[in-house]
Amino acid sequence: MQTVLSLGNALNQGTARGAAIGFRLDSLLKLTETRARNSRTTLLHYLCKIVSEKMPEILDFDKELPHLEAATKIQLKALAEEMQAVSKGLEKVEQELTASENDGAVSDGFRKSLKSFLDTAEAEVRTLASLYSEVGHNADSLARYFNEDPARCPFEQAVSIIFNFIVMFKRALEENSKLAEMERKKAEKEADKGKVLPLRRELDGLLSPRQSRIA
Repeated sequence: MQTVLSLGNALNQGTARGAAIGFRLDSLLKLTETRARNSRTTLLHYLCKIVSEKMPEILDFDKELPHLEAATKIQLKALAEEMQAVSKGLEKVEQELTASENDGAVSDGFRKSLKSFLDTAEAEVRTLASLYSEVGHNADSLARYFNEDPARCPFEQAVSIIFNFIVMFKRALEENSKLAEMERKKAEKEADKGKVLPLRRELDGLLSPRQSRIA
């Protein structure tokens, strides 16, 4: 993040956008929009190059986020709906137990089984509600960690941005590696060509007098 900020400030030096102290999380996905004159190299490629040369130890930063891809599949709205459905289901069971009290002795066995179920279910729903509350708190904390407003950048968006940035980063890193390999082979070819030409001239020089004598 610090390197991205430094690159952005370097590009915007002398403008109103220079000397920034931070940037929006979704700016990470815009690093491919700034291109060099050759139109092939983007700011993201340059970022990968800088990190490879100066900070190679953080190239595998994605390994610190092993559950990120799974987290992109979490929908808090769906969790909220499921939590609400569970709570309403429990309320209906409680209403059924209350209504069965009017049935008298004929429903004693039913009430006993239902009450036993409720005792267990209520404890489990309380635990579930606590976990759900913790999830909501942690989701908001993720946005705030990146100095984002949870209302503007909800959990799903924040996780998706980070995941997609990692995919883009790895792809750019691989493209840089392929380009470096192509340039290395080209340099070797040019070097071999440089060795062959003097040798060819030398052979031509040796053969010329002999050909003259034969003639």
